[in-house]
Amino acid sequence: MGLIDSAGFSLPIATVSEVVNVGIDVSDAAKTALLAAIGSDIESHVVIISAKAGGCSGYLYDMVIVERPEDSEFQSINVEGVSILIHNKDSALLNGLRLDFKDNLMGGGFHMENPNANRACGCGQSFG
Repeated sequence: MGLIDSAGFSLPIATVSEVVNVGIDVSDAAKTALLAAIGSDIESHVVIISAKAGGCSGYLYDMVIVERPEDSEFQSINVEGVSILIHNKDSALLNGLRLDFKDNLMGGGFHMENPNANRACGCGQSFG
């Protein structure tokens, strides 16, 4: 089998992402919810917000609490003592993000408004 005979062989594609200095806005309700979620792990754990490929509009928001990574490719934003990390590869997509928290029965939880999104799905979890 040759490399050019179209028998299903493919090469990985490298993409170059623009890196910007990230700024996000966190509502008072989201600050309170972040502090409650991270609890006593505030010194050793961080919140990572990222954009993952998928969803009906192109990207899905992902937000997790993990032990502080040793990766130097993250930008850190301190919110009331909670470190929010955004990876450089997601910086252009998430710069200007507004993080809010809504406490209700229908659609409660963290909500993100993204000024960089030119389209979003109805559930608010996917953007493009």
